[in-house]
Amino acid sequence: MRVQLNGRTIETSAMTLAELMAEQQIDPRTVATALNGEFVPRSRYASQQLEAGNQLEILSPMQGG
Repeated sequence: MRVQLNGRTIETSAMTLAELMAEQQIDPRTVATALNGEFVPRSRYASQQLEAGNQLEILSPMQGG
């Protein structure tokens, strides 16, 4: 299925957010995630189902000033 990940279209076989992160080699402990504009808590990554056309933002916090 196709989803939007950080503004680009990707093809994935992942059914959950956790599977997508593993597939994309993203460490779930170091990111914040939004699905279709809604924050997704880390506790829901494994149960959060994905659907074709979903828009995901997966961001790493940055330090600095």
